[in-house]
Amino acid sequence: MAVLDIVLHPAPVLRATAQPVRLFDATLSQLAADMIETMYAAGGRGLAAPQVKLPMRLFVTDVEWKAGDPAPKVFVNPEIASASEETVLREEGCLSIPDTPCRVRRPARVTLTWQDLTGLGHEADFDGIEATCIQHELDHLNGILCIDRHEEEDPA
Repeated sequence: MAVLDIVLHPAPVLRATAQPVRLFDATLSQLAADMIETMYAAGGRGLAAPQVKLPMRLFVTDVEWKAGDPAPKVFVNPEIASASEETVLREEGCLSIPDTPCRVRRPARVTLTWQDLTGLGHEADFDGIEATCIQHELDHLNGILCIDRHEEEDPA
């Protein structure tokens, strides 16, 4: 595995809409493994392919590794199938925008569809910090950054 270079804002690749993954092969699996290693080395909980200069619909997450054993997840061609009306306001960090925390309001729960590294389709529900992380990484695939969604104050 290798640690990849993380692109910093305002790199144009961070604003591009990523393209669907069509080839599920050893190269894709290696890229995912390298992204996981890069995420851990950078101290992150998620990393999207555009953050490592690749405009493809792929991201990796592991929201619990800092508190316990690593349990990385890989999401290829992810899409939100549904989202809760209930929202949550959380502080988010981004490896491509270091030292710039953002307060972002997002749906509290999402149902996500995606493919794994073999191309097999999956669907699952996510909540809590995992739902937030997934939405943050999916935004990267659509050229959206947390600074675009930042809220100054809680309107409640």
